[in-house]
Amino acid sequence: MTYSDASTPQGEALLDAVGAAFARLRRRTMQAPVDPPVGRKDLKRNLVLNLVDEATEAGREITVGGLADLLMVDSSVASRMASDCITHGYLVRTASQQDGRRTVLRLTEDGVTLLGHFRRQQRQAFEHVTRDWPTAERVEFARLLLKYADATARLPAPGDEGGPSAP
Repeated sequence: MTYSDASTPQGEALLDAVGAAFARLRRRTMQAPVDPPVGRKDLKRNLVLNLVDEATEAGREITVGGLADLLMVDSSVASRMASDCITHGYLVRTASQQDGRRTVLRLTEDGVTLLGHFRRQQRQAFEHVTRDWPTAERVEFARLLLKYADATARLPAPGDEGGPSAP
């Protein structure tokens, strides 16, 4: 049976199931055995470091307020998350090169190292979850997942009425 046609009942059911699948992904993927195990703080740090890294890669600066917008949390929550990363040496606050009145976040060398560690853990989890899949399916799923993630860049940023987001 093929589900390539969304207009069929099977295709509709498959597309309807995507939302619940997304809800399970993070929670259940965290149960995958990785070395060392992922802690609660790791999740928050991973989110923050990835957003700072994405902004840097795109040539943009990111403030704590920008972090709050992207995470869709209050600025006090984003500030605590950023402060945790700063306290542990993963981020620094620096003056903006575009507007000296603003303070922006930058990854430190330790932050880059920790981000690499998180990405290796995520690969371990992916490989564990897909360990029984044929190699071609594993690689195809990885390709499609990256394509999906890249397509999210066209979504409006939180608070925008339209246009591409600024991670």
